[in-house]
Amino acid sequence: MDVRIEPLPGMPGHVVLAVDDTTQTTLDLNDPSHLVDEYTGHIAYLLDAIGTPGEPLRVLHLGAGGLALARYVAATRPRSYQQAVELSREVIDVVRRDAPLAKGVRVKIRNGDAREELSRAPDECYRVIIADLFHGPVVPPHVTTVEFLSEAARVLTANGHLAVNVCDGGNLRFARGMAAAVGEVFTDAAALLEPGIQKGRRFGNVVLFGAKSQLPIDDIGRRAAGASFPSRVLHGRDFARFLGEFPRPPTPPPPSPTPPVGRLSW
Repeated sequence: MDVRIEPLPGMPGHVVLAVDDTTQTTLDLNDPSHLVDEYTGHIAYLLDAIGTPGEPLRVLHLGAGGLALARYVAATRPRSYQQAVELSREVIDVVRRDAPLAKGVRVKIRNGDAREELSRAPDECYRVIIADLFHGPVVPPHVTTVEFLSEAARVLTANGHLAVNVCDGGNLRFARGMAAAVGEVFTDAAALLEPGIQKGRRFGNVVLFGAKSQLPIDDIGRRAAGASFPSRVLHGRDFARFLGEFPRPPTPPPPSPTPPVGRLSW
């Protein structure tokens, strides 16, 4: 595995985390509250809508990568407690060496498999779980199941929220199957994606949200609609229509698709 942190040409202070041929994360090391990658901004819509602005949160990141969202939470919600789980020891070492966290940022990084580490976590101990789990360009099947999501629900507090990042295109069978699983486990569920992805015109990110009580859907929707590149929040009947052929979670879940040739990052 070739893991490296590289400067982004023409953008001082910006670096990318690359694993083999896949660019995983872009970081603004000068301003951690600036999320460069669009999908991290979509997940931040949820983070910004929870509770009181600036209120500390307990956040579990499944898939640490470059810790873009952990840095964001630390910058926007000081004194938050965060734990990150990353399968690759090499990714952890390269990020710590070449893109270290700022002093005072409280993020405990654990090397291990996300599903195994989640199974060891106590009940109701996190307000937010963010799952951004890729092995190379695809999502491993053992973190796409109802069983995995049920473990996440167990670990979340009664007012807890889940955000899951996946990539898909075309008929979106993988994203729809995963969305059905989120809707099966959680009381409230939604999907956020760009119109071009929803219509099958391009491959890209689909962010799925789940809540044990209620999502701050109006707030998320306003943020998504007001973005430079507006995205759609599918909730209620729209979410049910998005599920299409999967009103219930398929068994086994559809496999995570490989990005088209030339699509080396998200």
